[in-house]
Amino acid sequence: MPASLPRKDLFSLPDDIVYLDGNSLGALPKGAAEHVETVIRAQWGELLIRAWNQADWISLPKQVGDRIAGLIGAPKGSVATGDTLSIKVYQALDAALKMRPGRKTILSDSGNFPTDLYMAQGLIGTIGKDYEIRTPAPEDVAENITDDVAAVLLTHVDYRTGRLHDMADITRRAQDAGAVMIWDLAHSAGALPLDLAGSNAEFAVGCTYKYLNGGPGAPAFIYARPDIVTDIDPALAGWMGHDAPFAMELGYRPAMSTERLRVGTPPIVQLAILDRALDVWEGVDMADLRAASIALSERFIAEVEARCPDLTLASPRDPQARGSQVSFAFDNGYAAMQALIDRGVIGDFRAPNIMRFGFTPLYLDENDVLRACEVLEEVIGKALWRDEKYQTVSRVT
Repeated sequence: MPASLPRKDLFSLPDDIVYLDGNSLGALPKGAAEHVETVIRAQWGELLIRAWNQADWISLPKQVGDRIAGLIGAPKGSVATGDTLSIKVYQALDAALKMRPGRKTILSDSGNFPTDLYMAQGLIGTIGKDYEIRTPAPEDVAENITDDVAAVLLTHVDYRTGRLHDMADITRRAQDAGAVMIWDLAHSAGALPLDLAGSNAEFAVGCTYKYLNGGPGAPAFIYARPDIVTDIDPALAGWMGHDAPFAMELGYRPAMSTERLRVGTPPIVQLAILDRALDVWEGVDMADLRAASIALSERFIAEVEARCPDLTLASPRDPQARGSQVSFAFDNGYAAMQALIDRGVIGDFRAPNIMRFGFTPLYLDENDVLRACEVLEEVIGKALWRDEKYQTVSRVT
């Protein structure tokens, strides 16, 4: 692995845990808790409302947005932070449909994360127009980009299998057909090199609690290509997206930047955690990160297939065709994952039968991979998953 990786000393991780679920919830960066205590006690506690100016809370959303921009290949000023990923999907899709008023099709794929499709369905119900959502298999997206498509809404990395869409190719095809491109980067921001500016995509959205380690409930982000910003008519015209929020004008006048896509009061405590979490990326070359991710995941696949023949690889075998996760299918995958977690190796499960493992080179190394494989071999080979205590399905899988 590159000399700069891993950076385990920058994270608070239990010594007896191999954490292969950073693709679902990232680990706690050291210093984040102490920083939040300062924000709560010294800023909120002592400065009270004065902290908006004296601690410069008001600038934090843009400051964090600019730091995220550097990790996704976007220019400063093009990324707004706050709210949730679902809201950002809604905003981007609404803006895209308004940009193509004569078209009635939203194209996604059957591997998209459900909330993206739910938000699309909700938007259609709200605007009350005769739109359809088309969801072909991921590998069939390109041939379904036809001249009736208003917007293409895709998650870059499939949350179940890790399958990776070709961002540049799909974006080009969408725009050649006259459609607007929206990328959901939930499983790729912080996981692999991205070049949003180079792709020419109109919009991208993402969350920050996975590979960016912003913590549970961390704010989402939205990217808008700078040249289209002033054409965006926000569906959710919140006061923080106003050009002068404290002018308290009765009519909405959007900010002349991506900031117009902000909605509510920024979540300062969560933004403060995320701001500190982004410190761990200082000096990290995303190409090095990607190389380390591939090396770890390739070793994992080889070991699992040699040790656990009952598991079936559900991710693309070509490492260039997948993100930073590996999924195996197993009929008793939920129970097996619970047995694995019980023995200190944490991954997760996605219905109907996917055991999912995330590779985060910031805090994982080859020894972690080998230990995980040894425990997995024991769980599967000895059928430890059959224990009754692993059969009850929890609310969060």
